[in-house]
Amino acid sequence: MSSRKTLAAATEDRKARLAQLKSLKRKQPSYDQPGEGPDKEDGPPPSKIQKSPTPELSGADLAAVAASKTTDRYLSGRNFDAANRGPKLGFENAPSEGKVTLEAQAAEIAAQTKAEAEAEEDVNKPIDLFSLQPKKPNWDLKRDLDAKLKILNVRTNNAIAQLVRQRIDAQKAKALEAKKG
Repeated sequence: MSSRKTLAAATEDRKARLAQLKSLKRKQPSYDQPGEGPDKEDGPPPSKIQKSPTPELSGADLAAVAASKTTDRYLSGRNFDAANRGPKLGFENAPSEGKVTLEAQAAEIAAQTKAEAEAEEDVNKPIDLFSLQPKKPNWDLKRDLDAKLKILNVRTNNAIAQLVRQRIDAQKAKALEAKKG
């Protein structure tokens, strides 16, 4: 029976410590002296506070006063954008900018593999039997004919030019005889 009492007492002590820790975490700042807290007990009521008369200010003076009251504070929150006065919505620069990432390497390897597969496919393409034609029986005779034909084509063109010149000369001669005769 005594072990149950000590166990119950230990349980109660533990619960009390946990409750005390929770209250410390949630605890508002304590105000030791009267007049410090949000409900100032010793201060005069707001209706009895006299307002000091303010002299009338021109537009430039009002702008200067407004500028002096407005201060830009630096907030150290990583997710707060001071320019927009709200949360940051994204990255200004991509975190992987300028770095070789695993995804980029994988895409490069995939592109190389695809190019190699297409090259192998072209090499291993089967022969189309319908477009295949047998060689002519005299293909071996015409094999070295182009080199020999170059020389003959030059000679043929020269012979044609010579025949044309002879005809022109013959026509000129006939025209001269017709004029004389």
